[in-house]
Amino acid sequence: MTRLLRDTLHEWADETRVPHDLADRALRRRAWKPVGMVVLAVGLVAAIAVSAVGLRGAQPAAHDPQAAMHAATGVMLPPRPSPAPTDVRTDTENSPPTKLIAAGRMAVSAYYTDRREQLSDNEQRIRRTWSLYDPRTDGYEETQWAWVDVAPGLQVAAVLEGDLISKRLGILDMNTRQILKWIDLEHPVGSVAWSPDGTKVLATAYSSYPDILEGKGSQAASRPGTSPRTGYYIVDVEAGTADYHELPPMTDQMSPDQKIFNMNGRQDLGWSLDGTMLWAPTATTPDRVFYTLDGEQREAPEGDRYVDYSRISATSPNGRLVLGPDGLPTKVTDAATGQVVGQQRVLQLQAWADDDNIIALGCAGACKSEFNNGLVLVSVDGKRMTQLGTNRDSNKDGAWRWVLTPR
Repeated sequence: MTRLLRDTLHEWADETRVPHDLADRALRRRAWKPVGMVVLAVGLVAAIAVSAVGLRGAQPAAHDPQAAMHAATGVMLPPRPSPAPTDVRTDTENSPPTKLIAAGRMAVSAYYTDRREQLSDNEQRIRRTWSLYDPRTDGYEETQWAWVDVAPGLQVAAVLEGDLISKRLGILDMNTRQILKWIDLEHPVGSVAWSPDGTKVLATAYSSYPDILEGKGSQAASRPGTSPRTGYYIVDVEAGTADYHELPPMTDQMSPDQKIFNMNGRQDLGWSLDGTMLWAPTATTPDRVFYTLDGEQREAPEGDRYVDYSRISATSPNGRLVLGPDGLPTKVTDAATGQVVGQQRVLQLQAWADDDNIIALGCAGACKSEFNNGLVLVSVDGKRMTQLGTNRDSNKDGAWRWVLTPR
């Protein structure tokens, strides 16, 4: 397996959160995009499969009441800043950054680097090291948490204790660095994601660590059909409850009646834009399927448009414009007519900073290498561009990968 496929595989592992390296992955996805059902049948898609479908949301077994609902004392969440800051913050000297990166309504709330560990002659494990925004220093602090996600407003974070999967979820005060509440879970979870209103946490449960590869070195690849996902929790932070739903992993086999499938071990879930539904990313088109919070499949919410494989809205805050697919160049269209209103010399549009400017992935120099890239702020018409972070080789082991969160 080539290095390109290898890197694509482990980069697709984090689909419940903002796709910090989505441009790199989208570029790879374009290069390897399946053309027809015959192509889909080959193992190529396994390298870019992202998350699961087949959400049925079966109720927890009657003999396991703790799995259904953990009663606990809730926690009073700190208020979000009002008005939220909108200034532009950059760090163009350090990679990874040591100072806050932000623009308009969005900020880099956290980032991670990863490394591969050879567990045996034929098995590897991907381990992440997370760094979290620290308001005390206005920079980033390396953590020991297995996974982190920052709530909108950058006041609290959800963290998993340990370094792989965990039965202990913590609510961290970003300003004091103190845990406001530990929530003990019956089933181990491997990722967490805040709801859009910052009151609930979605945690995807696994029976074992999902980021395991077969093989040595650059030839290691995911094991098809071996996802250990078992279900998900919806944690109401203020009420102090954790509601569990069984959720078998999506099939890795394609059949005449099953045209959506996933071969990836990590199959995390995400929230809809308004937080009333869940979605599971796919390796096919459309890129996600939707479910109620109880796990019943539903049609996609009318009017919702997303940046591919992310929880970020593709529609501008005023509802008038829509971010286009990856470039080069990229484009913005009119939401009502579909007419192109602007093009940008960047690799991928990641999030709206405001109605006129977009956080995007730009490329270094003359864009001779699509993997030499970094965060930029670009105007809708493409005429104004500000470098937000340093360019880095995103194809290199240990490259930092950011998470964008509303301020």
